[in-house]
Amino acid sequence: DQPHVSDPQVTESENGNLNFIFPNPKNVSEFSLTLLKGREKKEICALHLTEEKVVSKSNVSYCQTQNSSSSTIFILTNLERKHIDFYTYCLEIFLPPPYIDCCLKETYLYVRDKEDCFSLGLMSWIIIGLIIFAISCVCCVVACCLRNKNQKCDSNSHEYNSEYMPMAAVNAAKKPRI
Repeated sequence: DQPHVSDPQVTESENGNLNFIFPNPKNVSEFSLTLLKGREKKEICALHLTEEKVVSKSNVSYCQTQNSSSSTIFILTNLERKHIDFYTYCLEIFLPPPYIDCCLKETYLYVRDKEDCFSLGLMSWIIIGLIIFAISCVCCVVACCLRNKNQKCDSNSHEYNSEYMPMAAVNAAKKPRI
């Protein structure tokens, strides 16, 4: 029987961790699974499984491994923007012969930073504030223009009255009697 290898599955857990789930190769008694990061293929997590024991190794704090009889899981926790990169999964099969070394799949991982959500929310509040400020300024300008127009009309009506004041009826001056 030739060993059968399935493609891994990537899922996100409720707490924001990413789980890379690899079905264990069938008809294999010893294998090693490695998670590599970047184009330079830096090893970040590895798991070596034999019939007697499971040896887990992690070179970074954000990667942990879990193993069951049917699958191997790499769990990436507390991901940040700096973890954005290509991730490659490599499988080595030791027993039964022949030795097989293959890189299964390369996946690009994009991580949205937690502060992105905050800055997006803050940005929307800033935009809303600027819109309200602009509307308030427009309302103030309109109110000032209307008030100035009303004052102009009132002052004009006083001017008209002042032009007609000399024509108003006035008591005639009394002539002195001699």
